[in-house]
Amino acid sequence: MDILRFITAGSVDNGKSTLIGRLLHDSKAIYADQLLAMEQQSRSNAAGCIDLALLTDGLRAEREQGITIDVAYKYFSTAVRKFIIADTPGHVQYTRNMVTGASTADLAVILIDARQGVAEQTKRHTLISSLLGIPNLVVAVNKIDLVSYSRDIFEQIVADYQVLIKDFGLKSVSFIPISALKGDNVVSRSTEMSWYNGDTLLQVLEQVEVKKSVNLKDARFPVQYVIRPQTEELPDYRGYAGKIISGIYRKGDKVIILPAGTESTISKIETASSEVDEAFAPQSVVLQLSDAVDVSRGDMIVKKDSVPAMSQELEVMLCWLDNKPLTIGAKYLLQLNSTTTKAIVTGIAYRINIETLQQEPEPGQANLNDIVKASIKTAIPLPHDAYSRLRENGGAILIDENSCATVAACMIQ
Repeated sequence: MDILRFITAGSVDNGKSTLIGRLLHDSKAIYADQLLAMEQQSRSNAAGCIDLALLTDGLRAEREQGITIDVAYKYFSTAVRKFIIADTPGHVQYTRNMVTGASTADLAVILIDARQGVAEQTKRHTLISSLLGIPNLVVAVNKIDLVSYSRDIFEQIVADYQVLIKDFGLKSVSFIPISALKGDNVVSRSTEMSWYNGDTLLQVLEQVEVKKSVNLKDARFPVQYVIRPQTEELPDYRGYAGKIISGIYRKGDKVIILPAGTESTISKIETASSEVDEAFAPQSVVLQLSDAVDVSRGDMIVKKDSVPAMSQELEVMLCWLDNKPLTIGAKYLLQLNSTTTKAIVTGIAYRINIETLQQEPEPGQANLNDIVKASIKTAIPLPHDAYSRLRENGGAILIDENSCATVAACMIQ
């Protein structure tokens, strides 16, 4: 049984947590004691029904404010598929957490309040989903019950959203009118919208094709740890431990160690339990080479027939996640896989205006939650791929040297 990883995203009060609670409740994925606890905590609410958002709003501050702050992960399964849900915050202040939740998602559910239509956060979350390469989007027009199940309002929102994404290059977008509170078209088909003949949300989640993103062509092995026991039993053992992020490695393969460019041959491949003739992504293995070459943590072992780009000059699309603005000349640490190196921002080509989605050239700086195209120079050459081609070797982060906080998510162009 395969696994679908998806996120829910939308503005504050669009009903993300309630939608997840409804999915779990109606698909019988809530334990009896959890349901009893929610019933007891919901007795005093004005609606007089179970507050399903309590299932995901786990922090006291979330319950007090009625918003999601941190990313909450939930797991459930049906007879068809297993699911991992990331309930990401809607408030613009917590966009950084939305980026975290979206970075590994196969699908994004973008919620839109039927009373408000396409909002700024709708545009921001759609743009981030597009930049992160999420292959499938579901637009759930929620609270359709509060607009009398209006077909006209639903179709107007669909038209507005299609205008929004016309230049995004998204290939798979579905639209569903739902009421998370009442359960319309979430797991069960609504009896209030005879005009809607499409699938329910759960049907889409069960049926959407998940194209496995594992690239078995371009071999990339970032070295995480060098094993040198130097014991009497293993006086000359030298192994390189790490996770194969893409491609296939076999004994006898000619390889290059980057960034030095040294050549060697794979002499042995070990897993946790045995020696094997070949290994592939996403296995964690130990490689041994036939030559006593210099290999350190942060180096990348690749095959001679598929070498990544090597450069100290990177062009990136960048989502700025820090309260302190990003400025040209600012210095940070850049982490790409197991490599961490000093880096300096050398230019900001443009900022994307979230309201108009137009490019604003040379903004001078980037503020919290801005999305910009920037130039970065690193202290050492980095083996990398374009994020759109191989996101395992094209996604990086910027780290503040003093606070060690992650201040930006970068997609290498």
